[in-house]
Amino acid sequence: MENVDNRESYIINHCTSEDKILSDLHRQTHLKMLNPRMISGHYQGKLLELISYMINPEKVLEIGTFTGYSAICMAKGLKKNGILHTIEINDEISEFTKGFIARAGMEEKIVLYTGDAIEIIPSLKGPYDMVFIDGEKSLYMEFYNLVLPIVRPGGFIIADNVLWGGKVYIRQNHEDESTSHLIKFNDMIQKDDRIENFLLPVRDGLMLIRKK
Repeated sequence: MENVDNRESYIINHCTSEDKILSDLHRQTHLKMLNPRMISGHYQGKLLELISYMINPEKVLEIGTFTGYSAICMAKGLKKNGILHTIEINDEISEFTKGFIARAGMEEKIVLYTGDAIEIIPSLKGPYDMVFIDGEKSLYMEFYNLVLPIVRPGGFIIADNVLWGGKVYIRQNHEDESTSHLIKFNDMIQKDDRIENFLLPVRDGLMLIRKK
């Protein structure tokens, strides 16, 4: 039987190495932050970086910055004068995040908004080439409905954690609220004829969505 830990180690060992700033960001996040598992990390971060390079976006929107790992990764693939807008509700970690954005040399490329994404998104102007949804799981459907109109035709939305530790398909009698919302989100995406989608089993699941 395949060993999942061995598989992941093998995959990571055959990816380009994590750069020093991101490695330190990962370490400091685990030393200083609550719930450090929320960080994207090297495995997922490198995938987001390469997707960004492939799309070569001019404008990216991220919902759920945390300590900035995924924002820095995606910003690497921006066009020369591109911009990434990222929204984080927790104002207590903004200085930590800004510090690493500065260390990565991304102050001119990453704009950090602190507050409620539901309130901030309507004030932003598209079109966006790429959106990464990684905020409050119970709000995924609301996030999606807000961002789809400001994504350009042919643009992409990526939603994180859509497998939710397997809970979305290993149905239990008493599902937690986040699981219930993610099941509804995944089902909604599957039925939306405005897009095409692919569920990628990387880490906790990435839903890749292309707007037609």
